[in-house]
Amino acid sequence: MRNETKHYINGEWVESNGSETIDVINPATEEVMGKISSGTVEDLDKAVKAARAAFPSFSRSTKEERIQLLKNIAEGYEKRKDELISVMTDELGAPLTVSEEVHYPMGLGHFQQAADSLADFSFSEDRGGHTLLKESIGVSGLITPWNFPTNQASTKIASAIAAGSPIILKPASKTPFAAMILAEIIDEAGVPKGAFNLVNGSGSVIGNGISSHPGIDFVSFTGSGTVGEKIMKNAAETIKKVALELGGKSPIIVLDDADVEEAAKTALSNIMNNTGQVCSAGTRVFIPQSMKHSFEESLLDQLSNFPVGDPRKEGIAVGPLVSEDQWETVQSYIKKGEKEATLLTGGPGKPEGLETGYYAKPTIFTDVSNDSVIAQEEIFGPVTTIITYDGVDEAIEMANDTVYGLAGYVIGKDPETIKYVASNIRAGRIKVNGEKTDFNGPFGGFKQSGIGREWGDFGIEEYLEIKSVHGMPSS
Repeated sequence: MRNETKHYINGEWVESNGSETIDVINPATEEVMGKISSGTVEDLDKAVKAARAAFPSFSRSTKEERIQLLKNIAEGYEKRKDELISVMTDELGAPLTVSEEVHYPMGLGHFQQAADSLADFSFSEDRGGHTLLKESIGVSGLITPWNFPTNQASTKIASAIAAGSPIILKPASKTPFAAMILAEIIDEAGVPKGAFNLVNGSGSVIGNGISSHPGIDFVSFTGSGTVGEKIMKNAAETIKKVALELGGKSPIIVLDDADVEEAAKTALSNIMNNTGQVCSAGTRVFIPQSMKHSFEESLLDQLSNFPVGDPRKEGIAVGPLVSEDQWETVQSYIKKGEKEATLLTGGPGKPEGLETGYYAKPTIFTDVSNDSVIAQEEIFGPVTTIITYDGVDEAIEMANDTVYGLAGYVIGKDPETIKYVASNIRAGRIKVNGEKTDFNGPFGGFKQSGIGREWGDFGIEEYLEIKSVHGMPSS
């Protein structure tokens, strides 16, 4: 049992101003694995005060000093590898292999990439008629989601540190412990007092508090569109900048010359990774009508490569959903899907032999209409939809017929067709034929998938303000 009811404020672990706590549930066992403090407005005010006091000196620290801090954090992160993997498996339900091969390296990669990007980053530029300066935006409030406990926290923290912006982090209350380990790592790395603060608590108190606090200059949020709207409204009251990474309903367009087995593997990987709890997951698979039968057969043949079960058991690829609420949400969509489309495999309820834990059956619907509920709304579970098309332009039109635009995927062989499709999908990141992720590439969405970009130098830019100086004396 992890009873970690302190906040990290001004370089110290301190008791909360309140006495209420929040239970953290292990989704594989449905048991309480620990408690955190349900932070108060007073706790947040203390963190804001500490961050504002740190701003003058931290914002003027040198690029070299901040690079060293990022390197120190990366080294500390590597030393805590086993603990981070273990705690993410317990609080999120991610299988050990997923925690080790997906969650852990993504968190590490952002600190390493931020240090590399900062080394080549220029905070001033002579433009002839004026000098352009890039300065820290001020105090940043970071609100992170439960589905990637270190990835989302790390990219925001790393970019803020690179920009010299003091931080107030509110991790998701469902998966807070990995973030608290991060706080310990940051403390040991030598980040100045007040430059990093962590306040646990509910979204209604701490989340709303961050987005509306007059002492916070910038809010970076990853989560649902509904909460994103609330953050924008709160932030408008003090005219603060916001960056939002919200939902997705990303398309996978399989071209007629694609390898069917590879395409099916990509489609399954998208819904199985992290139990489908991925905002950029390709959950609408567009295939040529002529490929429908062979593609469905390949999906069913490969399904056994993604066993569902206890995330601590060897060989398991898919764990439980994060909570009972999330399980209920996914079940409701599966039941809607049974009325809208043909169930190829899966369905409602839990997999056989997994009565305890928030496990869902990997579910595939075919004969799906692109305007159906299951094709338009984000399900956030191991559920995918197969939609057929007759021509590439029709596939692109359907792919873009959504309020979202976070990611897209293209699978095929002809270079010109791939380029045509990739350039016409309205989304912030396109991956071709399963290409690996580049941590220097900007990540963010079009349309209702968000505002702004994270990762690499684009992530650093979010935490900066632009100043033009006319008549700057030459040195």
